[in-house]
Amino acid sequence: MSHQSSLIADNIEQYLHEHENKDLLRFITCGSVDDGKSTLIGRLLHDSKMIFDDQLAAITQASKTKGTTGEEVDLALLVDGLQSEREQGITIDVAYRFFSTDKRKFIIADTPGHEQYTRNMATGASTAGLAVILIDARYGVQTQTRRHSFIADLLGIQHLVIAVNKMDLVDYSQARFDEIVADYRAFAEQLDASDIHFVPLSALKGDNVVDRGERLDWYQGPALLELLETVEVSRDQNLSDLRFPVQYVNRPNLDFRGYAGTLEAGILRPGQAVKALPSNKLSRVERIVTFEGDLDDAYPSQAITVTLEDEIDISRGDWLVAADADITLSNAFDADIVWMHDDALEPGRQYDIRMAGRAVAGHVDAIHYQVDVNSLERHGAERLELNAIARCRVALTAEVPIDDYARVPGTGSFIVIDRLTNVTVGAGMIRGAASVEGGAAEQVDWAGFELELNALVRKYFPHWEAKDVRELLKR
Repeated sequence: MSHQSSLIADNIEQYLHEHENKDLLRFITCGSVDDGKSTLIGRLLHDSKMIFDDQLAAITQASKTKGTTGEEVDLALLVDGLQSEREQGITIDVAYRFFSTDKRKFIIADTPGHEQYTRNMATGASTAGLAVILIDARYGVQTQTRRHSFIADLLGIQHLVIAVNKMDLVDYSQARFDEIVADYRAFAEQLDASDIHFVPLSALKGDNVVDRGERLDWYQGPALLELLETVEVSRDQNLSDLRFPVQYVNRPNLDFRGYAGTLEAGILRPGQAVKALPSNKLSRVERIVTFEGDLDDAYPSQAITVTLEDEIDISRGDWLVAADADITLSNAFDADIVWMHDDALEPGRQYDIRMAGRAVAGHVDAIHYQVDVNSLERHGAERLELNAIARCRVALTAEVPIDDYARVPGTGSFIVIDRLTNVTVGAGMIRGAASVEGGAAEQVDWAGFELELNALVRKYFPHWEAKDVRELLKR
């Protein structure tokens, strides 16, 4: 198993050091149902020699009863691990896989194509730096292709690879590939993604996945793996705006108080002047502590514990930012929301909004517009159904720091939690501060209050009727 390196036999310590310091790319595969996403990942793992012999033997045996590729080994079974996925030949949940080459390490998220599981696709895309969007060469650009492209773009993924799969079923036709490229480019004019690549391939046969295929000799670009190894993603990180949301206050004894979390943006160094939000208290970084020892500097995505020179009140959900940073504090903001639950989003209903370690009660004050994923046209809406995407104004019961998602995704994103079931029902990307007349804290969500009251009454007073609850509300 694994790609071969002479260093493994000659100098294992140097090999491990080089492997540890390789660049890491997180990417997702998405697109319409049956476009071959799981098969593509299986082919990547197989042809890059990242499958153990016992794994290959297991899926070879499973292919005889659960496979969908006839006499050939069904490589999709490497990632379709749920019994229901193998029975139906579809992807339901997000499956994560790791592999590496001599040039880069990869974490792949295989996401579902069915519209019913779009919320799972959004979950996988939230941490990805690149999206491989598959298109079945027979059918071209589909509704889910547009939906997933729009969500990837909404989540700030800058690099899109449009993989036109199943070229073997259209006789490796260059004309068909060019037609699909033209259709997608026309749609992509409305997206913000700055880096789009097109690759023809056959995941089942292996053409243009890891190795170039002779049957696609008219294509002069790189194979998919070569593209994944060389795409430049290091510049996507924000190194200028310091953002360190505190996830945990570490107080093991009287002599140590540290603030633990993941650095979302910027570079942090000992001696640096910082400001705590929302209190606006100033201090300086004393130490940057990790399990391996203190650091001279920390970079985005590093998990660290920070100690300060001054004893100031900081708790979970507070931010450490640059001392001179000008960040808006507000109890309302505009955001793009992806709704992920069968129960529709109702403006005015109370939810828990969780953002950067902080949980605040709030509600959607207004729906500015909903986006049609087919045409990307905007239209009005009174509520949001499952998989709907809309620009909304969110009002909170407390002031919080507001970051634009496009600038700092880690602190500019949030999730919406149902207060009764504690289920995640939506995800959002902040687009800027807003104002709510009268303040969010002064507004009463009577509809949401009645729902919560009804649930409590049914639990503790099952003999009560709905009219009894309404009478109680009148009082």
